[in-house]
Amino acid sequence: MGIFAKDYESAGPGIAKNAPKKTGIRLFFDIFFRKIWKLAEVNLLYSLFFLPLILILAVITLLNDSNIIITLSIILLLIFAVLIGPATAGMTKIIRSYILDKHSFIVRDFFRAFRNNFKKAAVVGFLDCVVLLSVYASFQVYPVLASIYGNFMYAFMVITFSFSLVVLMMNYYIYLMMTATTLSLKNLLKNSFALAFVGLKKNIISFLVFLVTAFAMFMLYVYFRPLCMMILPFFPAAFLCFVTGFNSYPVIQQYVINPYYTSIGEINPELVSDIPEEGEAVFEDMGGKEKPIEKRKKGKGRRIS
Repeated sequence: MGIFAKDYESAGPGIAKNAPKKTGIRLFFDIFFRKIWKLAEVNLLYSLFFLPLILILAVITLLNDSNIIITLSIILLLIFAVLIGPATAGMTKIIRSYILDKHSFIVRDFFRAFRNNFKKAAVVGFLDCVVLLSVYASFQVYPVLASIYGNFMYAFMVITFSFSLVVLMMNYYIYLMMTATTLSLKNLLKNSFALAFVGLKKNIISFLVFLVTAFAMFMLYVYFRPLCMMILPFFPAAFLCFVTGFNSYPVIQQYVINPYYTSIGEINPELVSDIPEEGEAVFEDMGGKEKPIEKRKKGKGRRIS
């Protein structure tokens, strides 16, 4: 008897070569569960680039001299701001391969994308950090200004938050295009800004997943901090990159990559999965056509010892 009463001794009909391909949410979970451990590895590699932030906490905790603390913190923060963009490009390169159902050598592909896109990614990552600090500062400054000058100051906080939301949605596209095309930084920014509005429906879905994930990690941090610290190196970053890439890359294909190949009279090779071979095949793939093989029933025959 098989485990949990399932029969693992009989052969099934196989999988048909031309079976309908999964799409949408079924395809998402199919890729996700097949690559879940690979995503954890990618997340762990990406987490190493957050070490400057951890060192800042260590500096603040261990040192007493405020001048040294400020100086070291600024240096470490600048290192993080410069490196996080190329690291995100490296992670995105691998995630893009998984979305296209292609193999990827994690360490090699990560650092190749890190190196090849360093200049553009460093600029984007630095700007992202500036925007993030601006959002944090707005929550600290504008409520104080509102208490002095009136509630109309909250309008500036709303503007800052709205601008940061657009920048976040631009990030859904900019690193994907950076690792998939040879566009200049100017065109990357311009295209990602346009796609942030063109793909608004998918962007909202990605943003909601981001909010749910952030809230879940926050609750874990508050109530199960040791568990949260154990999960952080393996889970959230690569998962969110996978979600946004799965939602956003078809938009990039539709509005950026496919038009390029159409203009030169070719088909986007990412969309060609099965290329028919010339000539007749000697053997036919019988996947899905074979008759299931039933296991032989056990009888009370004589045993030869």
